[in-house]
Amino acid sequence: MARDPEALYTAKYLIEQLNISDKYLRRIMTNLTRAGFIASIQGRDGGYRFNKDTGSITLADVIDAAEGMNRYTGCVLGFSKCSDENPCVMHPIWAEIRDQFTLVFRKKTLKDLNFNNIRKF
Repeated sequence: MARDPEALYTAKYLIEQLNISDKYLRRIMTNLTRAGFIASIQGRDGGYRFNKDTGSITLADVIDAAEGMNRYTGCVLGFSKCSDENPCVMHPIWAEIRDQFTLVFRKKTLKDLNFNNIRKF
């Protein structure tokens, strides 16, 4: 969709292009619609289109709306009480990588990505 953000995309088209299930697509699109990033147009000639400029949507925004950024920022070993004060054995290593990862995903927008160089699914 970010290749041509002005276009209207049907669920059928997205399912075929992404090779994902209808249920999974609709769950993601519902979350992105709730976040205000896309609009869902109902009816026979309906589909999905961007509701915001792709330059204002960060990768972290998309991940957070779709599945939650906290999935990628918590303890790498899954401990709920891992922190700087109570670290797991991987905490010092993961904290540095996590911070770099988070910074990149919070700075880069959909518009920043070069979708012309990616392979088709």
